[in-house]
Amino acid sequence: MEKTMLDKIKETSSFIRGKVSELPDVAVILGSGLGNLADKMEVTAEIDYHDIPNFPVSTVAGHAGKLIFGTLGGKYIMAMKGRFHYYEGYDMKQVTFPVRVMKDLGVKTLFVSNAAGGMNKEFRVGDVMVITDHINLFPENPLRGKNYEELGTRFPAMTEAYKKYLVKNADEIADAEGLRLMHGVYVGTPGPTFETPAEYEYFRIIGGDAVGMSTVPEVIVANHAGMDVFGLSVITDLGGKDVDYVPTHEEVQQAAETASPVMVKLITEMLRKL
Repeated sequence: MEKTMLDKIKETSSFIRGKVSELPDVAVILGSGLGNLADKMEVTAEIDYHDIPNFPVSTVAGHAGKLIFGTLGGKYIMAMKGRFHYYEGYDMKQVTFPVRVMKDLGVKTLFVSNAAGGMNKEFRVGDVMVITDHINLFPENPLRGKNYEELGTRFPAMTEAYKKYLVKNADEIADAEGLRLMHGVYVGTPGPTFETPAEYEYFRIIGGDAVGMSTVPEVIVANHAGMDVFGLSVITDLGGKDVDYVPTHEEVQQAAETASPVMVKLITEMLRKL
């Protein structure tokens, strides 16, 4: 008999429980700009995605494939080093499956990060943006299909997809540490192409400040599961009708590296506050 999503979640979480002695209530998805966070952790356990039943495997340069457990900012956490993207060919259930497993393991708070192109005229390359809201332009919603009431309600509200108290915590830390921290709306698109100048302009007109190819699916599922979410974007390039710059994947990674110390500092101090 074919396994249901609930069966797969239970099988995967059971496997992980057997590999770690303690389970965290905080998880971090280490997208661009936060990869170095793992180096700052006091690691107690690492599991390769290859070894985890039902887990997809990341195929993108710059995205490792490990589930890491350890302490950061005095808080015991789980970190995903490497995430899955819709543009890699996975369906939305696969992209968001790790978030389902996190919830089953007892995670209550989720931190997410990504690289994004900026269309807000106040932004500079290398800026860090706190995501205050998002616009979902993916062609498929991860909640489409059968809804399991055990996982969440059929029609979840997204009115506070990114928790205001976590945004407030970030602002207080940025003020105390003298960090330049922007705020904005993240537009989620399927990729893998970077945006045309007209698309950048369109995203700006509909209310977007930054655009990227991840995060939104995970945040939808985390909200469906009742988690508190905090998101960060590192602005790796700028676009619009008056910008004729063409970014490369390597330049995007380089900008993320530049912003990394700010992001790592912010997340570490936010963990102390939890």
